[in-house]
Amino acid sequence: MDETPVVIYRSTMAFLSMFLYARVLGKQQVSQLTFFEYATGITIGSIAASMSVDIASQPLTHWLGLSVWALLTFVLQVVTVKSPKLGRIISGKPVMIIQNGKVLEKNMAVLRYRIEDLLTQLRELGIFDINQVENAIAETNGKLSIQLKSQFRPVTPRDLGISTPYEGLSHELIVEGNQDCVELNKVGLDTRWLEKALHDQGIGDIQEVFLAVINTEGKLFISPYESNAGDAYKQQKEQID
Repeated sequence: MDETPVVIYRSTMAFLSMFLYARVLGKQQVSQLTFFEYATGITIGSIAASMSVDIASQPLTHWLGLSVWALLTFVLQVVTVKSPKLGRIISGKPVMIIQNGKVLEKNMAVLRYRIEDLLTQLRELGIFDINQVENAIAETNGKLSIQLKSQFRPVTPRDLGISTPYEGLSHELIVEGNQDCVELNKVGLDTRWLEKALHDQGIGDIQEVFLAVINTEGKLFISPYESNAGDAYKQQKEQID
């Protein structure tokens, strides 16, 4: 018996289920996950993988297990949002590692957090002298947040008494040769203005531009296609379209 159609069917079912559950559970960066959330994600992925290739068992069994894990994870998310106190019990809470320049060895012992771990994470943050650290907190996701002593912090315009203009978000007017009319409208511009701006820089066609971005000061950044690479890319894109 050819197993290929079965595997394709089961894999498609697992893929669509994972996609649906991932959308329901929301977006979160891997670096922001607690250890429990990370382990839960691996378990759900493992069940989906078994559902794809373990043809000796019924797919409904795996799908049911996958659904239960996703449902329990969702319920846990809701509970932790509704009850911060319970959320701290489930996910833990940040722990002070360095306070007022002093290493808190008792807190480190509770977390089973070694000096080597502390020094490594400080170096990863660009700090090679622990004497520069005023406070350091071990977050629930395992990351280290630090506050430098005031004399070691970077100088800001505010420290120098310098006023700075507002900096908002830039708007992408052209992406891969395609004009974004919505973004143009947001900044109160139109196609005629954009074409003139391109013409002033020696560009005769919007499709010659890989990226065009305008900032809140009205400065337009234009990055044309490289001659050969751009032509090849556009030809490939036309074939796909």
